[in-house]
Amino acid sequence: MTAQTTAKRTTGWLVIETIKNYGVDAVFGIPGTHNLEFYRPLAEFGIRAVTSRHEQGAGYAADGWSLQTGKPGVVITTSGPGLLNALSAAGTAYAESRPMIILAPGPARGKEFADVGTLHETKDQLSAAAAIVERARRVQTAIEAVAAVHEAFELFATTRPRPVYIEVPLDLLEEEIGDEVPAAALEAREFAPVADPSADVVAAAAAALAGAQDPVILAGGGSRGAAAELRALAERLNAPVVTTLNAKGVLDETHPLALGSNLRLAAARNRARDADVLLVVGAKLGEAELWVDALEARGRVIRIDLLETQIEKNQTAEIGIVADAAAALAAIAEALGTQDLSAREAAAETAAASVVASRAAVRAESAELDPVNTGLGELIASVLPDNAIVSTDSSQIAYWGLLNAITARVPNSTPYMGTYATLGYGLPAAIGSRIASPERPAFTVLGDGALMFSMQEFITVVEQGIDVTVIVVDNGGYAEIKQNEADAGIAPVGVVLTQPDWAAVATAFGGAGQRVANAAELATAVEAAVARGGLQLIHLPQDSFDLGSAAAA
Repeated sequence: MTAQTTAKRTTGWLVIETIKNYGVDAVFGIPGTHNLEFYRPLAEFGIRAVTSRHEQGAGYAADGWSLQTGKPGVVITTSGPGLLNALSAAGTAYAESRPMIILAPGPARGKEFADVGTLHETKDQLSAAAAIVERARRVQTAIEAVAAVHEAFELFATTRPRPVYIEVPLDLLEEEIGDEVPAAALEAREFAPVADPSADVVAAAAAALAGAQDPVILAGGGSRGAAAELRALAERLNAPVVTTLNAKGVLDETHPLALGSNLRLAAARNRARDADVLLVVGAKLGEAELWVDALEARGRVIRIDLLETQIEKNQTAEIGIVADAAAALAAIAEALGTQDLSAREAAAETAAASVVASRAAVRAESAELDPVNTGLGELIASVLPDNAIVSTDSSQIAYWGLLNAITARVPNSTPYMGTYATLGYGLPAAIGSRIASPERPAFTVLGDGALMFSMQEFITVVEQGIDVTVIVVDNGGYAEIKQNEADAGIAPVGVVLTQPDWAAVATAFGGAGQRVANAAELATAVEAAVARGGLQLIHLPQDSFDLGSAAAA
């Protein structure tokens, strides 16, 4: 006999009902002794509970889900160790500016800092979370708990989206609530949009762009909700578009003006640096994105960002527009209606030719710097389905190979975390992505060292009944760190790792795996994996892979 959920209207119930009213239909986490009241109402509200095998995986799966839905990923942890396990994912969401809500119970009211040996007792978990997230709040009443959820969604809607932590004291979480919190208080709210950009600043930006001989647009993660506006402006100006990895696909990378997301390579980075007018949209231009200390643009710089504090960060701007990217880009396009754009219209052929040349230079640079991962990345990209979501990890095959080679048609097709650069992200991000977008094939392509951080999530794929294909490029361990050691005059230590039988591991978890050694085998394996569904693993050992046959394919 299946037990039925009791409709007990606790504070936990109210929190989940409020989140449900904002359209969230999946949550990620691990049930625990202290967090059961967050789990009680999930079935009642039709919310899918995805149980990971580690809270870090829950956070990364929530991030993958969020990237596909545009809603915040919701993570439920227990107190103490569960929360601390999830904080790497919170750090990722903070660094990459992505919305996330972490819910956890805390010490009962009046028991803070008691140090008496209660279960999961932690010195100060609220401060631990507050050191990582954008906003951390410990609530004291059910009304405050509901208000904290609304405040989180207001933050996501009106400013830079970053993770929020809501701590509910255990006694409050389990407390039954009467009519003092009416149903109307739980309803989703509309939030005032960000103020329209200043007309004078928009006019100045439009005039600068209209007079440019070689304008370039550099789009960051803050542009992902403005794909249509960005494309319209780029076409109006015949301006090449280069993106960060977080904005990959914001302009369809088959578009003749798309330079791709290769700012890590000098050929693409210098194209932006040397523009006479550079329009930067929602990008912090940090070292992790550029692989150099600063872009050091040589021409005039226009920056669009939600936050005034970002306008001068890492790159001085002559014109700063503090506004939502879509609204600012649309306003600039409208202002261009009063400008003479004949010179820009005549530059269409030249702009397209410059993009072709830049793409070729990027490819040549990548092949010179890392021929093996460039070749493997191009091969893998060539055999993946056109509409696939392909998550990656902080692995050489990702940042030296696949992310340079793969073509993204829409934003968020390649979940990644270039700034936080964590290991263990790729597999759970693919899980969350597939749950959110079951109509698209889900892949993760990552190194063997990275996969070891999250291989326990193989069983989550099987348990959830979803289709995820894992392509593990085995370079024998932590190859980049091995090279770093060599460059520093250190003999290899702790970087050459023993490998499992990867195909057998996938099979043991209830999926299927195979080892491939050439391009033909890889293409066949990918096609078969998509057809079979479920958990599929393709093991690609780098040292034995036939790159000759890959090049010929």
